[in-house]
Amino acid sequence: MARERSLVLFKPDAVQRRLCGRLLTRIEEKGLKVVGMKMLRLTSEMARAHYREHVQKPFYPALEAFITSAPVIALVVEGPGAVEVMRRLMGPTNGREAPPGTLRGDFGLSRQMNLIHGSDSVESARREIEIYFQPHEIFEYESVLDGNIALPDE
Repeated sequence: MARERSLVLFKPDAVQRRLCGRLLTRIEEKGLKVVGMKMLRLTSEMARAHYREHVQKPFYPALEAFITSAPVIALVVEGPGAVEVMRRLMGPTNGREAPPGTLRGDFGLSRQMNLIHGSDSVESARREIEIYFQPHEIFEYESVLDGNIALPDE
């Protein structure tokens, strides 16, 4: 399987609850490599670009208010099947329904304050990464662990 990239956001509730270190540890322990990371405060324009398919929906104003309410930590992670790996690691959107062992299942109780975002497709990942990162903010590097995480043809 080809190496993919996914955008991951630690949302304002994760930052406020001081869970970012624990979330990052779980992502790295899974074997995904962080190739970009920064803290920022989303503007309304960034939120609209990110959630463009939801802007006209009734719940969007509350979503924008939440996502712009405090800083987020944006990551670009890389690895075999990174998009699907992150989706499974995060668990279902609603923390009350997410199974133990997933990030939302272990740390969340809410559908809306669900701690973390991960891209839902390779195409979405490309689009979302461009919203948060300039090309020079993403790093290509070899890790001594790369050969021990997965074989090149996986």
